[in-house]
Amino acid sequence: MKRADRLSTIQTNVWVEFIQLAGQYRPVNLGQGFPDFAAPEHLSRALAEAVVDRDRPLINQYTRDAGHPRLVRALSQLYSGLTGLSIDPDTDILVTSGAYQALYCAFMAYVNPGDEVLIIEPFFDCYEPMTLLAGGTPVFVPLRPKPGAPGAPMSSADWRLDPEELEAAFSAKTKFIIVNTPNNPLGKIYTRDELELIARLCKKYDCLAVMDEVYEWMVYTGSTHTRMCSLPDMWDRTITIGSGGKTFSVTGWKLGWAYGPQHLLDPLYLIHQSNVSSCPTPIQEALAVGFERELQRMGTPDSYWAQLSQSLESKRNRISKFLTEADMSPTLPEGGYFIIADFSRLADRIDLSGEKDATKDYRFAKWLTKNAGLQGIPTGAFYSSAHKHLAENYIRFCFIKKDETLDKAEQIITGLNNRLPFKRVLHPFPTI
Repeated sequence: MKRADRLSTIQTNVWVEFIQLAGQYRPVNLGQGFPDFAAPEHLSRALAEAVVDRDRPLINQYTRDAGHPRLVRALSQLYSGLTGLSIDPDTDILVTSGAYQALYCAFMAYVNPGDEVLIIEPFFDCYEPMTLLAGGTPVFVPLRPKPGAPGAPMSSADWRLDPEELEAAFSAKTKFIIVNTPNNPLGKIYTRDELELIARLCKKYDCLAVMDEVYEWMVYTGSTHTRMCSLPDMWDRTITIGSGGKTFSVTGWKLGWAYGPQHLLDPLYLIHQSNVSSCPTPIQEALAVGFERELQRMGTPDSYWAQLSQSLESKRNRISKFLTEADMSPTLPEGGYFIIADFSRLADRIDLSGEKDATKDYRFAKWLTKNAGLQGIPTGAFYSSAHKHLAENYIRFCFIKKDETLDKAEQIITGLNNRLPFKRVLHPFPTI
């Protein structure tokens, strides 16, 4: 039986191969982006109580398709306060099966054959296939690191868009631009000036901004997360995506949302009702409890989000330090829980000829998994074919892990570096 033509341009993604490698070689896994520690106790307890509550049997039954009432009310209160807008829980929020499905709904609801979608590189790898499945044409614009000495300390803020290159990518065919802030894999948080540039171009070319803000609560000292929809005249042309899994460290719960004005969300709802319908009620109930608690504790040391960011900033600093000491050059992220590192000096002392992949980052990542017992992800997975050369010397690591896991990773990296012949120049530990 011939498969649908729409699949002709879709390939198996990087996760299939590297998850298989992880299962085969059992490395210390800093590849996949999930925590290896327990979920917040109050959230787990809320889910358990919802499931066994004999007085509320409907918690285990279908709920409202667009989102469980208690959850959308909490989301409305949260984002209305953060944006200064009046976000209607009944019309301006759609709860989805993870942020992934919210993204899928946006692509399928708006992209027609011949439409163009602007994708900033590096990008979360589902953006390109979703564009293609909808019949659209992806147009890629890379962030470029500022020139500097090879191996010199660098922050994700040093990766920037060229304004002229960005505007040249817009056209009458542009349906929307998708912006991931904080960015995966880079950790870049777009400044207000950068977002205002993008907003100006969206208005000039009459297109939408789809904002992937799933790491919105993981922002480190010195950085500020600005929401595109709060900028002047951008509420009516912005769809914002969020994630319960990222917000509360429960990625397996697979619950997300989109928020924006009703006229933009109604088309997403039509896609959602046609492929998922409603999301699991008990999980939505538990997340609502989590948000209600955070709303009471925002701005205090008891806030889970404040504690998470503080913990992750410490982990970020730690992994950056031991990567730097091992002759790798990390880009210090402003947010999120990933870090990329230039491994070129280290790889120059390794025989990668046993790996047959076309690009150096894939060869190094596979060698590291098989021979050193540590897994990262080749950063080329987050670039288009035309621009994969920009990532050939970078590997991505995830640091939302237990300290014991990072202990093992440090031992591997340090041990590997110590037993390889080398001549290195150490740069100072990068700070921002």
